[in-house]
Amino acid sequence: MLTVIAGIIMLGILVFVHELGHFCVAKLMGVKVLKFSLGFGPRLVSRTWGETEYMICAVPLGGYVQMLGEGGGADGEKTELSPEDKARSYADKPPGRRMAIVAAGPAMNLILPFIILPIAFMVGVNLPSYWDEKPCIGYVQPESAAAEAGFEDGDCIETINGVEVESWNEAGKKLISFAGSPLRFTVEGSEGARQIVLPADKSDLELQALGLFPEQTARIGSLAAGMPAAESGLQEGDLIVSVGGESIDSWYELRRAIQKTEGESTAVTVERDGQSHEYTIEPEAQEQGGDYLIGIAPAQELITKRFGPVEALQAGSQRAFDLIELTVVFIQKLFSGNVSTKNIGGPITVVQVAGQAAQTDVSSILSVLAFLSIQLGILNLLPIPILDGGHIIFNLFEIIFRRPLSMRTREIAQQIGLILLVLLMILAFYNDIARLLVG
Repeated sequence: MLTVIAGIIMLGILVFVHELGHFCVAKLMGVKVLKFSLGFGPRLVSRTWGETEYMICAVPLGGYVQMLGEGGGADGEKTELSPEDKARSYADKPPGRRMAIVAAGPAMNLILPFIILPIAFMVGVNLPSYWDEKPCIGYVQPESAAAEAGFEDGDCIETINGVEVESWNEAGKKLISFAGSPLRFTVEGSEGARQIVLPADKSDLELQALGLFPEQTARIGSLAAGMPAAESGLQEGDLIVSVGGESIDSWYELRRAIQKTEGESTAVTVERDGQSHEYTIEPEAQEQGGDYLIGIAPAQELITKRFGPVEALQAGSQRAFDLIELTVVFIQKLFSGNVSTKNIGGPITVVQVAGQAAQTDVSSILSVLAFLSIQLGILNLLPIPILDGGHIIFNLFEIIFRRPLSMRTREIAQQIGLILLVLLMILAFYNDIARLLVG
């Protein structure tokens, strides 16, 4: 429940920023704003200041700014307005001004990351310890696309499609850029350099999705209540050094050693505060998959990077540009069919991600807010009639051809846009629910 509440609050911040853009530019252009709402449906809170009613509504999945004369045009205004109101009607403003009002919402979402990411970099960003390290593989998941292609534990990736990569971070960016295309890796292994090719239908957006994982120590990050590890006395922070007398140097060796026990009681030695402790653990068989588990998760080794004001501004701005580029490339690959629609997430996923971040630290909160804000801004700029991007196209048409689209054409376009948006939402909710069931 705490995750849901925190997620809704963070989503509300993004919606507020978006609608504030519409509101401020509408006021600047002399348009009368009738309502400013966070959420849809029945009012929970409502108060009128000046000429605008401000509301918080029951369904926290968006918001809106309602302006006088909105939805009409030179040929579409059906309500008779007084000369004073007509001068302040959205419909009677020049198309350039209407376009500025419409574009202000997505623009605010795209501007926000350039404000909050530098703050995150000054506070200190937590990154995986391997983030800036050379992409050397600690573990290749059996029967994965990478394993079938010929990757081996210990391989270090030198290039992807001829482009040199020096870190896990850079490798991840290249996978996004080359999504839907064959991937040609140059790797350096125990037997020297060699080429590995993954066909287009096997490529993915992350190295982990391909079955490639960085080195990971066998240190316990968390324990599941009621599972063998917790019951035996293991603690968070323990470093597992052996299982059944077999030396353990990584988390992946630990997993293999536990499977070898086939559920039999075995001795597990851990290092804690510089001292060695031994426990007897009986792994628990799982009904699905037949794996044996003891109920532990690895500790994520993080590094904290802090920047001075100038460096933070540069690093934060570059990160914002990178996120915008990655989002645009992802959408392009999605529409071209090179990225699976399973990667689309809906409100449930957004609330989960935002809620989990909200319970960590300031830097993570700001980083997730920036990421989601960019996605919201770019999504709204898509040329779908019911979205801001569609309205921008309508106004652009009027500027170019010096006449608005007919009301009938706009109504049909809006209906088509609504159908597309509903289908997209159904797909997103389906993916969200599928992830919950799998999880």
